[in-house]
Amino acid sequence: MSGHDHGDDGVSRRKVLECMTWAGTGVLWTITGGVPRSLGIIDSAQAETAAAPGMTFLQISDSHVGFDKPANPNALGTLEEAVGKINAMPAKPSFMIHTGDITHLSKAAEFDNAERIISQSKLDVHYVPGEHDFLDEEVKFYRERYGRGTKGAGWYSFDAGGVHFVGLVNVVDLKAGGLGNLGAEQLAWLEDDLHGKSKSTPIVLFAHIPLWTVYPEWGWGTEDGGRALEYVKGFGSVTVLNGHIHQVMQKVEGNVTFHTARSTAFPQPAPGAAPSPGPMKVEDARLRAMLGVASVNFKQNEQRLAIIDTPLQG
Repeated sequence: MSGHDHGDDGVSRRKVLECMTWAGTGVLWTITGGVPRSLGIIDSAQAETAAAPGMTFLQISDSHVGFDKPANPNALGTLEEAVGKINAMPAKPSFMIHTGDITHLSKAAEFDNAERIISQSKLDVHYVPGEHDFLDEEVKFYRERYGRGTKGAGWYSFDAGGVHFVGLVNVVDLKAGGLGNLGAEQLAWLEDDLHGKSKSTPIVLFAHIPLWTVYPEWGWGTEDGGRALEYVKGFGSVTVLNGHIHQVMQKVEGNVTFHTARSTAFPQPAPGAAPSPGPMKVEDARLRAMLGVASVNFKQNEQRLAIIDTPLQG
């Protein structure tokens, strides 16, 4: 995991919002300060991004390397397809965020295979763990690879392009029904991390399980996520990026915009649409239409926020 400062390219910190475009591999973000604009579907989005100034970064999530059940017998292969699409983008992003469940069973070989594929992007990658990355005894495989230089169970922050990024861990000590949990130590660290930051600084929080309550009956939320959100209330622009639910969901509450990313491995049912969450088998021809990676684009001088769903295939 790399957590160093990628530099400040002189963007305005006054009011940065997000424009998200599903660009084959996901939702593209370019940070030039200001307010959002839609970039369109994959080809036009990539062409416009290539010509645009500012910072672009990608979000990838829920790779589940090692998963081989009928919902997707080759999760490593679809991860490789996603990385191939990232590599085909004409403008290289500044870095990538992985919002957890890199592996399916926390095996050393699964982490090795994930690293082999993701490293082909030649991007700096900032990781947070999913619950599937913490299954091994002593949780050593994730921590040895990605936990160095982090606090506690693996939380950290960094600055890039005038934006303050905070990677949070909410998969330790899961609560009833699988709800995420941040814990008192991490919340105290977060409050301290944000203390003294200018309220005009745009904030991006990223964690595996949604920090907002999506569907508590399935554990799709974070029990103490509201406390974390209290600490960012005074900031003019806050973006929260999560994975875990393997589908795109979005909500806006005041200054906070929430987004969840698709998996590169397999889909899950919509909240309440099945007896329980879990891998959802679809027709082989439909699988890649339900997978993707989020790429995110910050721009200024326009007043609309848009998501255009253009998955890995279809």
